[in-house]
Amino acid sequence: MSNTFEPTLDGETLLRVLNARYACKKFDSSRTIPDDIWTTIEDALVLSPSSYGLQPWKFIVVTDPDFKEELAPHAWNQPQIMSCSHLVVFCARRELGGDDVENLMNLTAQVRGLAATDLHGYASMIGSSISNMSPEDLLNWNKRQVYVALEQFLMSCALLGVDACPMEGFVPAKFDEILGLTDVAATVIATAGYRAVDDKYGSLPKVRYDKSDVLEHR
Repeated sequence: MSNTFEPTLDGETLLRVLNARYACKKFDSSRTIPDDIWTTIEDALVLSPSSYGLQPWKFIVVTDPDFKEELAPHAWNQPQIMSCSHLVVFCARRELGGDDVENLMNLTAQVRGLAATDLHGYASMIGSSISNMSPEDLLNWNKRQVYVALEQFLMSCALLGVDACPMEGFVPAKFDEILGLTDVAATVIATAGYRAVDDKYGSLPKVRYDKSDVLEHR
């Protein structure tokens, strides 16, 4: 396999997609994301980058209307929860330890055709890094990784013509309780589907600071 790849879209197309993307406020509840497209989005989520490749997360996909109805009051009954096709709860691992590092090293050796002993130094470095974190710092670190996956999700949806909305307006502890989450913590949620024709936010121009205000070249 080549270690280089050719671009599959041009810059104009990328910017057009990013300009069309927005935080959808109202979904067309009659439309469901096709299975093949959703499978691709899930595959894209699995490919999200993470520090050391530890992947300290779990993604809970909710499509059951009863679950949505139970969760909605704990997201201030924002209409996206009920009208979306798919709701994703992005969760961070509460703990990471030596077993997690060992599992990753074993998988890495298997996938890349290496001897496990070749990775002892790398494993030791990762183990030392995470063992020096307090439980609170580790959870916060894992949560930051989850936001990287969220961005991959939003970009993947946009490139596939699916609308999405990232949302922090919910009560994580209640989501944990309803979904029976113990080893992971609900961190951020995102709804996905197709925008309703009367969602006024879908036609508004983006408001962004000028590049000169937010970029520096040195």
